[in-house]
Amino acid sequence: MARLCGVDLPRNKKLNIALTYIYGIGNETSKKVLNKTKINKDIFVKDISEDDILKLRDAIKDYLTEGDLKRKISLDIKRKIDINCYQGQRHKKKLPVRGQRTHTNARTKRGKRIAIAGKKKVTK
Repeated sequence: MARLCGVDLPRNKKLNIALTYIYGIGNETSKKVLNKTKINKDIFVKDISEDDILKLRDAIKDYLTEGDLKRKISLDIKRKIDINCYQGQRHKKKLPVRGQRTHTNARTKRGKRIAIAGKKKVTK
């Protein structure tokens, strides 16, 4: 079982896909790492050797991944809230930050709908 950055890579996936299970490594970064280490991207995780795992560890060290990346993102958000910039205000109010509409949609950010008690429809 290959373990990189505290993540167990799935054994039955190809290496370029399995590397994307690490937080902070996407498709492009995975390709860059594999090209840098000269490891075949079409090989399955169960077939890689210990030497290849060590090469991957050294190559991934150059990137922010997992806990360090999550910590950096949370500190960036906290800094924006502290300096009270527009994005910080939006984070504080738990609203979308990047200009999305909120009249409709934005349910994932705003949470589940809440019924207004006592509101009745006007009938004629």
